Amino acid sequence: MTETPDSAPTAPTSSTTTTTPDASSSTRVASISAVVFDVGGVLLDWNPRYLYRSLLPDERSVERFLAEVCTPEWNAAQDAGRSWAEAVAELTARFPEHADLIRAYDERWAEMVAGALEDTVEVLSDLRAAGVPTYALTNFSAEKWQVSLERWEFLRALDGAVVSGVERVSKPAPEIYQLLLDRHDLAADQTFYTDDLAVNVTAARQVGMRAEVFVNGATLRGQLAAGGLLA
Repeated sequence: MTETPDSAPTAPTSSTTTTTPDASSSTRVASISAVVFDVGGVLLDWNPRYLYRSLLPDERSVERFLAEVCTPEWNAAQDAGRSWAEAVAELTARFPEHADLIRAYDERWAEMVAGALEDTVEVLSDLRAAGVPTYALTNFSAEKWQVSLERWEFLRALDGAVVSGVERVSKPAPEIYQLLLDRHDLAADQTFYTDDLAVNVTAARQVGMRAEVFVNGATLRGQLAAGGLLA
């Protein structure tokens, strides 16, 4: 999963993605027929710091290790399809003094997930109860996606998921958004997408999806209500 920056991203400006036009307008915005969720930072509270704060003596050590050894770029390669065995072998060869800590990223990955973001899961549940198709579009290791499916029932209940580690293409590449739309026969202008990273929201908008930056479950509920869902 992609690590969310400490500061919240600034949402790209747009007032048309979830606003229903005035009834007198000659151009009407299509209703939302499907909702797509990012996973890390939206449905699951994932952060490698949750694990490494228990393994390293202080916050400075944690930040240094994640900036210099198990970096976001190293983790992103697994999200793009590299196996964890290969990733750990490559990095322990470079940093043998940190071998145990590097292996922990793989072997104790589940400890990086504090839990589900319950307000968002409630929105997901309400959408499903209303008969709205729901999907995931996520930068996620293929191996860890299977771990998460086994643990979290609400992920198994989705109507579909496009996972970067399986497809070997990651957000914000336009190909992964188009793959989602094509595979599940979704109309871009009727598909709402939520992601905690502004760059991914911008990319979704560029392929025609109706997308907003995720802030929290309550904000998401309001964004969907503005588009005619869960009002």
